[in-house]
Amino acid sequence: MNREAVVACELGRVAYAPAQALQQCIQQRLIRAKRAGDGAEKDETGTRVPHVLLLVEHPPAYTLGKSGDAANLLLSEEALAERGASFHRVGRGGDITFHGPGQLVAYPLLDLDRFFRDLHRYLRALEAAVIQACAAFGVKGERVEGRTGVWVGPDAQGPERKICAMGVRCSRWVTMHGLALNVNTDLSFFDSIVPCGIADRGVTSLQQETDRRVAPGTARTRFLDAFAETFDADLSLKRDSDARAFLRALLAEEDAPLPALLQPAAT
Repeated sequence: MNREAVVACELGRVAYAPAQALQQCIQQRLIRAKRAGDGAEKDETGTRVPHVLLLVEHPPAYTLGKSGDAANLLLSEEALAERGASFHRVGRGGDITFHGPGQLVAYPLLDLDRFFRDLHRYLRALEAAVIQACAAFGVKGERVEGRTGVWVGPDAQGPERKICAMGVRCSRWVTMHGLALNVNTDLSFFDSIVPCGIADRGVTSLQQETDRRVAPGTARTRFLDAFAETFDADLSLKRDSDARAFLRALLAEEDAPLPALLQPAAT
């Protein structure tokens, strides 16, 4: 059986709203391929459409899931503006979380019909990839029963603390949204929310746990290796302009306009 092809697109720092628009376009592209092809694998031209894994870093942003409680955002609009942060209500699962500099944010756009039709298993697989990536830095990631994401502890440093938040959405078994792993994140941003709606637990980062700054590129590499192994996927990596060119070509036949971050630079 052939391994599924996943193209990882490293896009650098991208504002939250354009990244969400891009995810929606890719999700619809995969759904359209599913509808057009035999076995939910090929588009109308007979070309196998690859899955996509977006890798980004966001400017400061707080996002609230569809079942979340807005009261868990402890900042006023004025205070948000002072911190240079934005706020977004989104369609993923989960409550409120923070995205910002120093995080590895990964958005898998996968057609689960080509992996496994089990959303619970999908979340556990994402957790497994993050746990494996954390282990490469000597950090023991854990699952906590009933609480999606990856945690560290309890240990001598305290009770469980979340190192990676997760929230996903699935339409016709095609996923969007994903995970945010705290690498060198300024954890003071989490003081302005009740993270994931859990008031009795804190947050942490690879830097906090190792007492040293972790190279972002190394964290991405460790996660990509773990993702490919966990999902048994053939993963290729495209960066910056190459990634944008690939995504423009992938979405060229879509009816919706290309998201702004894929527009060619003015000459």
